Amino acid sequence: MADLKAAREELRQLIGKTIAEGPVKLASGKMSDFYIDGRLTTLSGRGLELMSRLFYERIKALNVVAVGGPTMGADPVVAGIIMESARQGAPLSGFLIRKEPKGHGMQRWVEGPALADGARVVVVEDVVTSGGSALKAIEGLRTQYKPNIVKIMALVDRMEGAQEALTKAGFEFEALFNRRDFGR
Repeated sequence: MADLKAAREELRQLIGKTIAEGPVKLASGKMSDFYIDGRLTTLSGRGLELMSRLFYERIKALNVVAVGGPTMGADPVVAGIIMESARQGAPLSGFLIRKEPKGHGMQRWVEGPALADGARVVVVEDVVTSGGSALKAIEGLRTQYKPNIVKIMALVDRMEGAQEALTKAGFEFEALFNRRDFGR
């Protein structure tokens, strides 16, 4: 347990180094006085290792078969978690959800191994603000599959309405960190 606590603190410090002061326009369209670029952490070797381990520790008890999320922010998160699951001997599948269906080929919303109806999955994001990106991604996911979404998880919750919006939509939500963890 102390090992996980140390990993969490190291990851918090890595994320903290990526915080940029605003003003900046967020994906939600809102302006903010700070920006957390989750990819600066999830695309670094150590950040990916720590994040993947901490996410998987929370996911492994949920009895899910896959994790996925909206491309592009969730891409390294998904890859890291499925790699960690394989490393621990319980490999999960991954999926990535496009912002819109592919315009050619199979015209899919979702890439990755097929999900059976009722498949237990976790949807992941790097940073959430209003929850809108996760909800839009879930709409895309549900156009192609009928999964049982067990939980939505994020690396960082900016605490600007995501928890409330996701709960109101009927989802359980958890973030590894929130803005208060960074003195915001």
